[in-house]
This record gives sequence, structure tokens and C-alpha cells, in this order.
Amino acid sequence: MYEAKYPEVGMAVMIQVHHITETGAYVSLLEYNNMKGIILLSELFLRRRRRIRSISSLIKVGHLVPAIVLRVDKEKGYIDLSKKTVSEEDVQACEERYNKSKLVHSIMRHVAKIHSIDLEELYTTIGWPLYRKYGHAYKAFKLIATDPDSILNFLTKEVKEAGPDGEEVTKVVAAVTEEVKDTLVKNIWRRMMPQPVKIRANIEIRCYQFDGVLHIQKALRKAESFGNEDCPVKIKLVTAPLYVLTTQTLDKNKGISVLTNAIKACSEEIEKYKGKLVIKEAARVVS
Repeated sequence: MYEAKYPEVGMAVMIQVHHITETGAYVSLLEYNNMKGIILLSELFLRRRRRIRSISSLIKVGHLVPAIVLRVDKEKGYIDLSKKTVSEEDVQACEERYNKSKLVHSIMRHVAKIHSIDLEELYTTIGWPLYRKYGHAYKAFKLIATDPDSILNFLTKEVKEAGPDGEEVTKVVAAVTEEVKDTLVKNIWRRMMPQPVKIRANIEIRCYQFDGVLHIQKALRKAESFGNEDCPVKIKLVTAPLYVLTTQTLDKNKGISVLTNAIKACSEEIEKYKGKLVIKEAARVVS
């Protein structure tokens, strides 16, 4: 995922446990091409007063957890790690970075597959330059979604070709073709941009007074007035007296709040005319 082949000592990295012995846990570093590492028993957890009967009671095979890098053996390609020194801040920062890197990696891998490009080559020309310039490619990808040209047009690469005299010359060209750019932007939009959710509530509303239908219509219009451009409230008659209220919004909590308040206002309005509103299903996300 990263240009650096090895993590730095003291860095928190995301690991997956593969094998457990009496001496420790053998793991792979998910952000560093599944490089092998080990967490010795003494580095699993801080000392406890009670005796530990089994390592498996402390850490499970298959678990994804952050660990601190203690030593890096570049000759053997092996990493010593510690679990006991990981703080809550380390966990939060590591998980956030890993989730962002995993999403970037998934998008890069898809683009490489679509255009039959070597994944490392794609990282060399696009991914790692964006990491260097923006701190993390995730941040650059968010900017690409709104203005791809300003982010991607500065990327270049060197290619070798035959010159007029037959000698090989190096030429600097754009690193991203229009085809690759189009695929990249589409995948970023599909994977990273927030999608609106649909929220729905079901109510029954009755009014047996004179002009009861008009009172119900007035109460429903009151509910609709609680919607706005970002979170419109729509009401549909299923079969009297059952109505469905829906909205679509990027903010789930806001959408639920708007529908809840709309139902409350509708109920208060119909009660003025001795009518009654019953909530059959409270506001909930349906898609």
C-alpha cells in the first residue's frame, strides 16, 4: 500500500494473527504486503497478577489488531511487534489510516485490473506521488472527485523511446491517460462519495368530524412543511387510513429527526379537530 517497504520502529500497524504457539503469535502486516512478524508472549499484554493459562485467551487467530513495531530485520524481512504498549490513541489512528489505505488500495487495484496495468506501476505513477504530496492518497482522492484535472494533471512519468538518430531518449509524459482518469474518477465516486439513504415511516390518521378529510389533508400538509431542500418530506396514501412518509438525505440522523418531527406536528394538528394519529412504524432507514 505504501512506498516504504518497511514500517518505522515505534509505528502502530494493522496486523492479522495467523498462528499461535506457546512462545507468541505469528502475524502478517496487512499494510506492508503481508510481511511476516511475531508478537512474543511477553509483548502481548501487560503483566497480570493471575496466571495466563493460554495465549489463545489473549489473542485469537484471524483477528485484526494494531501493534507497535519494535524491531525491523530487513535482511530476513521479519518484524518484531508489541501489543502491550498500544494506547487508545494508537488504536484509533491506526484503524483510521488502515481503513483509508484499504479503500485507496481497492480502488487502485480495480483500475489496474480494468486497464491491465501492473498495480505497482500504477502506485508508482499515481498512488505514491499523491501520498507524498497530500500525506495520504485518500485525501487526494476526495479532491479528485470534485476536480480531477487539478490533482492528476501534475503527475508525470518518464518513458524511453527511440530518437531521430536511433538512440534511446527519455521523454516526460502525462502519468494518467484520459481512460485511466475516467475509470479512477468513477470508482472514487462510487466508493467514496456519500450516497443518499431513504427513510420511511408508516402512520394511520383518522378524523370523524365534519370535513374530516379536509382536516386530514391540512395535517398532512403540516407534516410536509417540515421538509427542506436537503431532506424533503413526501407523503403517499397506501389505503385509508394508512399513509407512508418518506425522505431521502445524505444525513441519516437528520432524516430520521425530520420525519419524527413531521409526524409530531401532524399529530398535533389533527388533534385540534378531535382526530387521531397512530404511528404504525417509526422513522427508519430502508435503503
